[in-house]
Amino acid sequence: MSTATKPYDSTLQAALLLLPTAAVLVAFLYYPALETFRLSLYETLFLGQRQTWTGLGNFVTLLTSGTYQYSFFITVAFAALVVVGTLGVSLLIGYMIFSVDVRTSVYLVAAIWPYALPPAVAAVLLNFILHPNLGIFTHYLELLTPLTLDWFNDGPQAFAILAVVAVWKQLGYNIIFIVAALNNIPEILTENARIDGVGRFRMLYKVYVPMISPTMTFLVVMNTIYAFFSTFPLVDLMTSGGPSDATNFLIFKLYRDAFQFNSLGLASAQSVILFVVVSVLMYVQLRFASGYGRYGG
Repeated sequence: MSTATKPYDSTLQAALLLLPTAAVLVAFLYYPALETFRLSLYETLFLGQRQTWTGLGNFVTLLTSGTYQYSFFITVAFAALVVVGTLGVSLLIGYMIFSVDVRTSVYLVAAIWPYALPPAVAAVLLNFILHPNLGIFTHYLELLTPLTLDWFNDGPQAFAILAVVAVWKQLGYNIIFIVAALNNIPEILTENARIDGVGRFRMLYKVYVPMISPTMTFLVVMNTIYAFFSTFPLVDLMTSGGPSDATNFLIFKLYRDAFQFNSLGLASAQSVILFVVVSVLMYVQLRFASGYGRYGG
């Protein structure tokens, strides 16, 4: 007597196993996305209780707004600084950890611990350390250098502080992947480079970086998403978009328009634009990487 499972039984079993995941995706991803797009076509009042059809009116309002254009510009500049800064510093630290032979795990833990901090906790902690009047870092910076830190009132300083904090917070995530990728490089390459007299840093940029290019591509994409979306707690708790809108990035402007100014339609339009911008950036990054990346053995 045959005990083989019928094809439709396997299909039904697979469908039942996937049902919880599909339900979660529909409830928390696809439906909110469709509802956001629908709301972007309406002018709303009272947290969406009153809706007036406006078509593309919200998008036209945003694209012709000087405030939104400025927010868009500083967001792109901020994201570029965070992505480049995070990758550069992480690559250097990761290579240094990879190069040492003793206490590697200790150095690795020390390098990645900031990533373990919740963003809100990190923002509050650094707000105290970098406080213009009370911060210990600010005290010694002004004591030992002619610099004055007043990022509560100076827009460019606030922008720079947030960029540095965002890079610091994301270093651990990048270092984990970079060290893991470097450890997968065949040892014979390192030995041959040493015999040929290749210097350490030339070895890094000429040999190791091309070898770990798939990992670097992944990190570029993840850092881009982080810079556009996951830095919201840092902005909210450290600068609240100020001073003078110098750190009013798109994700924070979206939040204020939705929950402080009760303009869900306009905020939904901003969500759609932000999603399209980040999607296009990731597509360009992946297309560019596919031409220069090294895949395979």
